[in-house]
Amino acid sequence: MNVAFIPVRGGSKSIPLKNIKNINDRPLVYWVIKAAVDSKNIDMVYVSTDSPVIKDTVNAFSFPNVKVIDRSQETASDTASTESAMLEFAKSYEFTNIILIQATSPLLTSKDINGGFELFAKDDTTSVFSVVRQKRFIWNINENGFAVSQNYDPLHRPRRQDFDGYLVENGAYYITSRSSLLDAGCRMSGNVRAYEMTEDTYFEIDEPSDWIIVEQFLKKKNIAAPDLQTKLSSIKMFLTDCDGCLTDGGMYYSESGDEFKKFNTKDGMGLANLMKTGIITGIITKENTDIVRRRGEKLKLDELHMGVVDKLAVARDLCTKYKLSMDEVAYVGDDLNDIELLQTVGFSASVNNAMPKAKNVVDYVTSRNGGDGAIREVADLILANRCR
Repeated sequence: MNVAFIPVRGGSKSIPLKNIKNINDRPLVYWVIKAAVDSKNIDMVYVSTDSPVIKDTVNAFSFPNVKVIDRSQETASDTASTESAMLEFAKSYEFTNIILIQATSPLLTSKDINGGFELFAKDDTTSVFSVVRQKRFIWNINENGFAVSQNYDPLHRPRRQDFDGYLVENGAYYITSRSSLLDAGCRMSGNVRAYEMTEDTYFEIDEPSDWIIVEQFLKKKNIAAPDLQTKLSSIKMFLTDCDGCLTDGGMYYSESGDEFKKFNTKDGMGLANLMKTGIITGIITKENTDIVRRRGEKLKLDELHMGVVDKLAVARDLCTKYKLSMDEVAYVGDDLNDIELLQTVGFSASVNNAMPKAKNVVDYVTSRNGGDGAIREVADLILANRCR
């Protein structure tokens, strides 16, 4: 049995509660948990923490095969080593192999984890750790105060393309067996192999400046992720909630008591563009007002379902009607009553100002708020990947 062990303290000094601080619209620890859950080589993910707030946040992700366990104060102090937390875990739980994953490496992917386990399976391998290749020229100061080259000859300075560089631990993960961990008391021992990750994973989040850099890499990766492209390319029906997604969620009243809602023309055009390509479009909402009905009719949507309590049941009925699978459905939601449907469809999205629990379960979070072109953003994303 292979387990992932993710230790997350509540007492970070440089960035308070950084492990659950949002980066690219999701808590930092979310990214490595998702990578572990998506790995074919991991049977169970354990998140070890001393913080009730972190525990509640991780549980709200609703990931399968993820268990939050308590971390003692002794192993969660500022001076405690990561090994102390690993050994505490290994003495209390049965497993065969363990991969230590650091929450500060959100650029980690399931592909990287799978590659590490492939190396670990090679003969006589005791441990595997992740590295990146750096092509920098290293110097040091000798006892006389002079600078001395450590990894190249300055008289024969290599071109970057001809320089092999050197390997650096990026801290993303370490794999070893339970028996080796208990015997050596260390995350690495015996015959060690290194798995090389991409150069952008050099950055670990320790300081605020790291946060800015890594978040930009995450944004780029989120749109270009191959698994996301695959999901988007299969979409044949697009469904959305109304209030908070097609509107800003506000409730406006005139002096006479008339109710108003604010819609965005960009969203209307996004839906029209989807329909032009043959994608079925519709609204599923708990609201049951004449305003929503008139908006749906003006947009000439294929489906309009109002006053809905069980949104998942309606979506399944629509799949039966159009002979589609749930994997071919995209849904945009923003609140707790959307979560069940968001977790079932092929592609799920939430608006930037959605409830955190909804944002934590989706494939994509828009850069725009509800009623401000968020639906257009998702529509454009679907169409861009549908044409690939």
